[in-house]
Amino acid sequence: MNFQVSESLFEKAKKLIPGGVNSPVRAFRAVGGHPVFIKRAKGAYLYDEDGNEFIDLINSWGPMILGHAHPHIEEAILEALSSSPSFGAPTRREVEIAELICGMIPSIEKVRMVNSGTEATMSAIRVARGFTGKDKFIKIEGCYHGHGDSFLIAAGSGAMTFGTPDSPGVTAGTARDTLIAPFNNLQAIEEIIETNKDQIAAIILEPVVGNMGCVIPQPGYLAGLRKLCDQNNVILIFDEVMTGFRLSPGGAQQLYGVTPDMTTLGKIIGGGLPVGAYGGKKEIMDSVSPVGPVYQAGTLSGNPLAIAAGLAMLRLLNKNQEIYGQLNQQTTALVEGIRAQCQEKGLNYTINHVGSMFTLFFTDQPVVDFESAKTSDTKAFASYFQSMLRHGIYLAPSQFEAMFVSTAINEPIIERILQASKKALQNVIVPL
Repeated sequence: MNFQVSESLFEKAKKLIPGGVNSPVRAFRAVGGHPVFIKRAKGAYLYDEDGNEFIDLINSWGPMILGHAHPHIEEAILEALSSSPSFGAPTRREVEIAELICGMIPSIEKVRMVNSGTEATMSAIRVARGFTGKDKFIKIEGCYHGHGDSFLIAAGSGAMTFGTPDSPGVTAGTARDTLIAPFNNLQAIEEIIETNKDQIAAIILEPVVGNMGCVIPQPGYLAGLRKLCDQNNVILIFDEVMTGFRLSPGGAQQLYGVTPDMTTLGKIIGGGLPVGAYGGKKEIMDSVSPVGPVYQAGTLSGNPLAIAAGLAMLRLLNKNQEIYGQLNQQTTALVEGIRAQCQEKGLNYTINHVGSMFTLFFTDQPVVDFESAKTSDTKAFASYFQSMLRHGIYLAPSQFEAMFVSTAINEPIIERILQASKKALQNVIVPL
């Protein structure tokens, strides 16, 4: 493949934009080379500025669950655009999408629209603190909740009790209120709660993690968190920015049968446009201004274009819930094909898969938390990524990200992906 135009654009971008990209993972630093600049997309395919075609297994990091440029969603956006792209005032569609979200996710009794997943998680933590009157919260290591100061915290020397700033600009004072525990470890949560008795407002986590690669909750883990939160007056927040409406009509919480107090949403509810939301129990959400004292606002919250796209997306998913069975079958076929190839090659590997999300890790250990994810051979993944890219398959440019399958990925396309994967594993990856 020829990437001359992308190379030229990247060189120009680096002079104008930090790192040449507007989100760090796009820079391809984890896999080498330079980013591909996308010009357009349709269905299962991306097309770059050089005219190369790629089968897309990122799907804008999740929201394009029906594939790119779905006609029903495009029609909804164009209809909304004809009335103006923004009002800064209430609209009928805001009420309709709120009603639909609350109907599809029963744990959400009231919902507030915002403009991004980061804004949703920042707001949810503020509301939890304001509602409980407590300052500290527990963050699960390896879960990503956006770039808010409170979330850019790494495990410190006392990993079970406190964290340390993970980015310049985040203060030590902010870090002191963020407590870190490993994923799938209830004992660590118990220890933190006991050490910080009556000081913890909330626990926030991705119920299925997408940001250290796809990592799945072990049996009893989510239910155990629910029990601990009930026993200690702690608000349980599920960050379903990735998993909401992707793993099931009611998200991961429906799939695993565990009800959080609050939920953050994004991705799919914008139909591909920037959007986020947070919601939960009525008594918690009624602490938000203008009803309650917790302030949160946004001039473009409930933007007509984003809400129109999201409403069209959610209505399609709600009306055609058999989509989820189709997605699971497609993803399972793809995962099992890659699994067989890895076994045939004799590689050290683990594949985590749930619904239409999966990650291939180059490690012989089960990946159940951030520490086990870090045992992966990132050089092997980078080689696999580059070979797949040359064969027209667009993967997430990091070992520590999930892949997302869309309904546009049919059997012939799955076969193409598997053909490319076999070549990548045979010609690029050596037994570890």
